[in-house]
Amino acid sequence: MYPTKNDLSEGTRREMIELCNARLADAIDLQTQTKQAHWNVKGPHFIALHELFDKVNQDVEDYVDLIAERAVQLGGTVQGTVRSVAKRSTLAEYPLKIAGGRHHADALSSALAAFGKAIRAAVADSDGAGDADTNDIFIEISRGVDKWLWMVEAHLAPNE
Repeated sequence: MYPTKNDLSEGTRREMIELCNARLADAIDLQTQTKQAHWNVKGPHFIALHELFDKVNQDVEDYVDLIAERAVQLGGTVQGTVRSVAKRSTLAEYPLKIAGGRHHADALSSALAAFGKAIRAAVADSDGAGDADTNDIFIEISRGVDKWLWMVEAHLAPNE
């Protein structure tokens, strides 16, 4: 760890840096999965989904930055390379052989739901550690992920 005048204990900072790096791996994985859907979606709802997936990606990119910068603020080193992310991510592999909009909406909603669950656990962990600032970041991300999950899942509703 790098020295900092942050008043959180070293043990708390170490725990939160590890938590941030774990969720960072998931966030980077989610970002690449979102772009996979964005690039490959096909079908009658192409433009709506293509644009939706791009908007999701923009917010996930912000989440990546928030999480990574928090780890550094606490005196940590970010582990955000492709290889470290591949080893650490808890998200399921994104299906590569799908094209239809409904299939991508289903796959991306599953990734968003899994990420949301991991982030809610991070909310509880950071609260339990007494790190209100890291907790606030994870709460903000949780709200955003739930919003995007709702919007992506709306494309899975049966036609009325």
